[in-house]
Amino acid sequence: MQEKAILETRPVLRKAIQEVCTSLSARRSTMVVADLGCSSGPNTLHVVSEVIGAVQFYTRKLEEERRAVEVQFFLNDLPGNDFNLVFRSLEQLEHLGGKETQPYYVAGLLGSYYRKLFPSRSVHFFHSSYSLMWRSKVPEELSSCTHVNEGNIYIRKTTPPIVIKLFQEQFKTYFELFLALRSKELVNGGQMLLTFLGRKSAEMMMHGDVSTLFELVAKCLHSLVLKGCVEKEKLDTFNLPYYAPSVKEVKALINESKLFDIEHVRLFESNWYPQDDSDSDVVLDYAIGGANVAKCIRAVLEPLIVDHFGDNIIEELFVVYASVVAKHLEKVKAKYPIIMASLKKAMH
Repeated sequence: MQEKAILETRPVLRKAIQEVCTSLSARRSTMVVADLGCSSGPNTLHVVSEVIGAVQFYTRKLEEERRAVEVQFFLNDLPGNDFNLVFRSLEQLEHLGGKETQPYYVAGLLGSYYRKLFPSRSVHFFHSSYSLMWRSKVPEELSSCTHVNEGNIYIRKTTPPIVIKLFQEQFKTYFELFLALRSKELVNGGQMLLTFLGRKSAEMMMHGDVSTLFELVAKCLHSLVLKGCVEKEKLDTFNLPYYAPSVKEVKALINESKLFDIEHVRLFESNWYPQDDSDSDVVLDYAIGGANVAKCIRAVLEPLIVDHFGDNIIEELFVVYASVVAKHLEKVKAKYPIIMASLKKAMH
């Protein structure tokens, strides 16, 4: 998660944790927190440190009725995630807050968050960052070639309307399932903080820089088709299990479910180049920017590309991609929209 995203979500996260602390009835209580799609990068333990800090800050304010709140964390991701790296990184938190650190315990939890993960009414707070725009697979009609998104790997101007509808309907199905599952697992008054890539406009074709990010990948794959390294049919049948919704779509699905009250929802933008959080409209070193964007996208897409095309093209593909992105950043400082939604389980 970039620094800007951390700054945007921090006050919302702390407010949610304060409300959860307030709802704990016993003087000695355990708060259960789950991070869904935790990954294994340098920011994996961000939510752990933020929650510990928020609980510690809140309980210190209640000196006259000091509460002992222990926090049980569950870090969730698919079995292929590098949990060994995650647990080795826990050493970073050893001295968090000194001797006054709230007692906390961390466990890994394997599995897709599109299935039941916890006992009913057992979790106080769910967090998910940069995950919910991804599906576990592309729509069946695309994988079976009933419909073809020729030359594209995501939604763009040449994408057939029926294909756009498939992406949209799949997101609706999966997001509704996610809300239903989490509602059952949350305690009464439990909360969620979700951040994921979206789009600024409700218009289906207005995906902006998010779509451009993947258009440039498709452009690089097409260059490998011309070189004879990739079969055109392989490119035409490759689609990302991804969908960037609008704020309007997200709010409509949450309200239709009647499972959550929306505490806070907004959209902000973050730069493609992850190390650049300045407000300037210019990328000072677009070559380095292109290389860094390529590393980030490679980390996300490599397993999907290898599964579909094999691993022979990976190195060349992302060398070319870094150069193409650098040229794009030379023209414009590209950004992608991020939707942040803070939800509270509805009381019926």
